[in-house]
Amino acid sequence: MDPVIIVGAGPVGLTLALLLARQNVPAVVLDEGPGKDEPRPARTVVLREDTAALLERLTGTDLGELGVRWAGWRSLRRKQVVDEVAFDAGGPTAPLHIAQYLVTNALRTALDGEPLVKVAVDSRLDAVEQERFGVTAHTRGPQGTWWRGSFLVGCDGPRSTVRKLQDIRFPGRTAVERHAVAALRTDLPWEGQALLHRTPPWRSSGPSAGEVTARPLPDGVWRLDWLLPPGKDLITPEILVARIRETLTGWTDSATPTYELLDTGVHTVHHRLARRWRAGRVFLAGDAAHLLGTLGTQGLDEGLRDADNLAWKLATAWHHGPYEALLNSYQTERRAVVAARLRAADQALPVLRGGGGLRTLVPGATRGHDALFTDGHLGLGPLGASGTYAESPLAPRHLEGVVPVGTEPGAPVTDVRVTAEDGSFVQLRDRLGRGALLVVLIAPGTGVWDRKHWMSAGVMPRLAAAVTALPHPAELLVAESYPGAPAHSVLLVRPDGHLVTALSGVRPADLYAAAETALGGAAREQQPRGDERTTTTAATADAGSGTR
Repeated sequence: MDPVIIVGAGPVGLTLALLLARQNVPAVVLDEGPGKDEPRPARTVVLREDTAALLERLTGTDLGELGVRWAGWRSLRRKQVVDEVAFDAGGPTAPLHIAQYLVTNALRTALDGEPLVKVAVDSRLDAVEQERFGVTAHTRGPQGTWWRGSFLVGCDGPRSTVRKLQDIRFPGRTAVERHAVAALRTDLPWEGQALLHRTPPWRSSGPSAGEVTARPLPDGVWRLDWLLPPGKDLITPEILVARIRETLTGWTDSATPTYELLDTGVHTVHHRLARRWRAGRVFLAGDAAHLLGTLGTQGLDEGLRDADNLAWKLATAWHHGPYEALLNSYQTERRAVVAARLRAADQALPVLRGGGGLRTLVPGATRGHDALFTDGHLGLGPLGASGTYAESPLAPRHLEGVVPVGTEPGAPVTDVRVTAEDGSFVQLRDRLGRGALLVVLIAPGTGVWDRKHWMSAGVMPRLAAAVTALPHPAELLVAESYPGAPAHSVLLVRPDGHLVTALSGVRPADLYAAAETALGGAAREQQPRGDERTTTTAATADAGSGTR
């Protein structure tokens, strides 16, 4: 069968290629660039626990050695500390702050040794054809040619050619916020801590007061972001240097400390959401499908979750046939999650950015505002937390043996130690992304026994037989414990790490029904008939580019 064509060689496209390869699906990555990224210290990303773990699992690289996991978070208003979070075992997990080109380099290095993935550099897409059994893409450039694939995924950014060629609208808001950005090496009083400073006292009142964020990077480097007032005023080098000096002076209460300016830029935030994320055999992911980024939210996080959600569904269809309901669930699940985050940000913005007025007189209002900012920056609450798929069409209903555990159905599972089929102890997350469903038995006390002694004891033979009979490859794991799960409960986990259901004991019929629903139902619907090929070229698609 033909490979999956991935358009775009950014972090999302490269991640998707690696995820597919781990599930024995070949892929071709069309990279319009030369195959390497320009080092830009001011272009960084903040990764939450789940997305950082995903990248580390795929690349075999400890990204914490290339970036910085924050030691803490501090929020100030004027001269007052209004919120402070320390990252330790009892609190939220520290986000990872890292330069984006280092993430891309780690992914490219992992792909260098992957025989199932071909990266075609200097290959710019300009046409896509679909038919019943596949898709064909044409690229121009030194190696311009036609590429034949089973599916095509557009991971080609905000100006996505794939989205334009499929005439998919991309409505939303332009320039929701603008930030001046600088990466510099200096000493600040909060070593290893990230900082949000609202209305700093050295700035005049009103819209221009804004806010400034400081995020640490390795080797004494910091990324500073200043919120700019509305409008399109040009930010000159002189204006930026003045902001750097007054900010550093204000934070150190002394003369401007020594600093080395490494990189600068202006970051403009847009809020947009594609109307459709699937058109036949063509899919959108990452910035091609959505743009968000105000109030600390990070678009790359959601793009990586897109890739994780889509990869196992494409792999299932590639290996086992056209699971149409399963493929359709990608748009249903991911678009709903991103839309909810966009709504939360758009609802919060007028309140948080409005300033003054009666809101400031409401008791507790500013405290609530500070909590919203913290949630967005730390990956918590409606602004920042990873989404759940509780209302997904893949969520089973009306199972008799369901038992509540510490993870809601549709939410990402907690990473616990499990015993694998070969008897080794591994983390649950290490078994994700292989295309198989995971069945986890909670059996206290089993960790002290060799697997060969308890595989034939108690409920294990019956459970093993039920797992073998499932309608999809599945791996049987055993855990000593799981948050909120009673002994002898059984968890069914999707290949992307989201909980399908938890059952009280071994219930083969319920387990089969839940697995069947998680795959989109028993019947694999055939694609609509129609063998006529349709061609769209970049020249004819501009009028329907969806950028309005």
